[in-house]
Amino acid sequence: MLAHVASYRNIEVFDVRPLVSAHSSIIFNQLDLTCDLPTEYVECTDSLSCLHAIEHIGLGRYGDVIDYMGHITALSNLVKMLEPNGKLYLSAPIGPQRIEFNAHRVFSVSYFYNMLKNEGLVVKNTSVVNDSGDFLSGVNIDDGFVNNFGCKYGCIIFETSKIK
Repeated sequence: MLAHVASYRNIEVFDVRPLVSAHSSIIFNQLDLTCDLPTEYVECTDSLSCLHAIEHIGLGRYGDVIDYMGHITALSNLVKMLEPNGKLYLSAPIGPQRIEFNAHRVFSVSYFYNMLKNEGLVVKNTSVVNDSGDFLSGVNIDDGFVNNFGCKYGCIIFETSKIK
């Protein structure tokens, strides 16, 4: 995805791991989202995406420190990076809540939604890729609270906005 976006605009990338890129449109920043956020990154952007990454944070697989609550600290830092009314696009696996150590977390829909709400985010749109691979756009979040939209290992995509 990065290469596609970088073909027509600059894109900033944040990762706990070092990145070597020869592409002039990719601006790399090494950042551990489980640590205190450097002041230069506070309210630094109006749009941020974290696609299939938050479920890995704090499990140690990618050189990060093992921290059971790492995903919550990371989300808090992502919200701090947003300007008021900024948008955060966030995706992660959904199903019965569990950790498949040290690969990733799978979040229940209600847990993930409440995590966003607790960080002051308003969900503007929710989409799901179910276990059959069907893309369901604009789903009603309440429909997933009881059974995770029927997923054992699906994907949820939230479009959120930071409250002022």
